[in-house]
Amino acid sequence: MSEKTLSLIKPDAVERNLIGKIIQIFEDNGLVVEEMKKVHIDLEFAKNFYSTHSKKPFYNDLCNYICSGPLVALVLRGDNAIQINRDLMGSTNPKEAKSGTIRNLYALSIDKNSVHGSDSHQNAQIEIDLFFNIK
Repeated sequence: MSEKTLSLIKPDAVERNLIGKIIQIFEDNGLVVEEMKKVHIDLEFAKNFYSTHSKKPFYNDLCNYICSGPLVALVLRGDNAIQINRDLMGSTNPKEAKSGTIRNLYALSIDKNSVHGSDSHQNAQIEIDLFFNIK
């Protein structure tokens, strides 16, 4: 079943000119880039985006990091796009990420892990609306 998901290429990967390499991984695995934009979000946006983590000890660091530089927001489409994207990203902790996943290849740390992907159909729609309705 074709579906859409949000993927973010985070500031650490953008800074290291990995946008094309990461998109190539998505495309090589059957995902289509339906929409794409480069944005530099502010702290208020970051806090809203990561609000589900607001009670966790890493929340402030996460919010500060995601708005530390430009990122690339993508709407990916394909059969089982959400799960495929999550499989391609690999574990949040790059030391635990399977060989060949984006985080295994490019993440610098558990905090600077290069990519984000929606974890459910509901969150995919919320996150797509959030990123693609900002100016």
